[in-house]
Parts: sequence; structure tokens; C-alpha cells
Amino acid sequence: QRDCRYPDEILDSNLAMDRGKMHYISRLPEGRRLIFDALAEEEAIHVRRLSDRFGVEDMLYAPKDTGFVASLLYYFGILTLDGMTPFGEISLRIPNLVIRKLYAEAIREMLLPEGKDADMARRAAETLYRRGDIQPLCDFVERKYFKALSNRDYAHGNELTIKTAFLTLLFNDALYIMESETEMERGHADLTLIVRPDMRQYQVMDILIEFKFVSLKEAGVDGKTLEGMDSEGLRALAAVQ
Repeated sequence: QRDCRYPDEILDSNLAMDRGKMHYISRLPEGRRLIFDALAEEEAIHVRRLSDRFGVEDMLYAPKDTGFVASLLYYFGILTLDGMTPFGEISLRIPNLVIRKLYAEAIREMLLPEGKDADMARRAAETLYRRGDIQPLCDFVERKYFKALSNRDYAHGNELTIKTAFLTLLFNDALYIMESETEMERGHADLTLIVRPDMRQYQVMDILIEFKFVSLKEAGVDGKTLEGMDSEGLRALAAVQ
């Protein structure tokens, strides 16, 4: 503020405590799914009421359903109020880009606890930033990220799962303003990374990504057949072209 320029680091280190809260919530039964859903921002999180009891007994024995976990995120300041739905439910959302980064980092650390995997992800992302080549990142997501998903996550996988995976790997607030479902002239872009105004002098690219999820039914194959197919075979499928 004093120098009238953007800070180099948007995420204040004073928010480190919130990282611990996020990791705790991710270990709750509905916590991981709720963190994924909140970051994707495909739909707002809705609850009938906000829980306001978080004593020792409640934390140990109360049912950890979506309402409880969402309320906990709200009281920790990691979700904020976003009005009411037409059905009288409370709507919650991520309050700002700083907290959004916490969500992205929490998911990335959940799925990539090994330092070497995180380094590989960073290099793949940099290839996209600098040269516009997304293939290394696609390869990493396929070989590393998806293998880290639980069977439950994988069984319910869809376009949103894919978008969230890329969002967590590409989130870089030092270079970009990242938005999901950005309104465009004729619709919405799945994921956009716009270079920050103060970073325009560097050789990094604006990025727009559209995702398409093809189900097994649409592809006309079963899971066992798909598992044995190579990349060229997958690309040859009519539903993929």
C-alpha cells in the first residue's frame, strides 16, 4: 500500500493457522469432499442451518455430516455467507482469493504428500505458463494425481473432478489471477489464468482451459477395456475426438 504496487506474496503468513484448520477438516468424513466442492465453485454450498456447538463432546461424538463440516469452515472464517437460496437454505462460499489459495494448497498436499511429486507438478505447470504446452501437466494428472484419489472420489469422478485437479496444480497467485467459470461473450470458461498487471513484463502466457468429461457409456467401452488402451487408442475414440 505504501509503495502503490501489488505485494509479491498475496497470501499472508499470518494465515498459517488456517492451514492447520484446513488439514484437520480434510480428515473429517465429509471434509475432503466439501473442500473439493468449495474450491470448484460449480455450485454454492447450502446448509439448512449453521451449527454453533463445537465443544469437545461435539468434536468427538457429533455426526460429522455436511452441515457440521460446513459450519466449522464458516466459524473458522474459511467460508463466508453468500445469501439464502430460494428454498430457505444458507448459501456459503470461499470469501476471497487468499483463502481460495488455502483450499488449493490443502488439496494438493492431500494428494501429493511427497516432495518429489510436488516438484514434478511445479515443473509441468511452468511448462504451460511459459510455453503453452499442457501435455506434461496432463500426463502428470493422469499418472500421479488420479492415482492418489480414493476409490470413492474416482467412482464419482466427472468434469468437476478434472477441473479441480488442474486448478490446484496451476494455482499461482504470484503470477496469475485465476478464476473458475469466468463469464465470456457467449458463455463461461471452465478455467482462466490471467497474468497479473504487474507481471506483464515477464514471459508468461494468459491461459484459458475448457474441460470435457467423457463417461464410459459415452465412450462405448467398459473400464477393463479402457485400462488396457494406450493414449493413441483413447484419442481415436469417436467420443473423444
